[in-house]
Amino acid sequence: MAKGKKIKKDKRQHSNQVNLKMVTSTTCQVCKQQCAQGLAYLEKMSEPGAIGYGVPCILTKK
Repeated sequence: MAKGKKIKKDKRQHSNQVNLKMVTSTTCQVCKQQCAQGLAYLEKMSEPGAIGYGVPCILTKK
């Protein structure tokens, strides 16, 4: 790799993440319309010691 060049990594998890709001597991837990992605995130976060950074919510668009 040449000196001074930076590699950009795509950190988006969802194709429309720019337009979607990132929510935590507490928001997914009280949501009235729980989606499959939110339920999977809730299950992942229910394990002891799990660290989460949120999930893009398809129901709360900016």
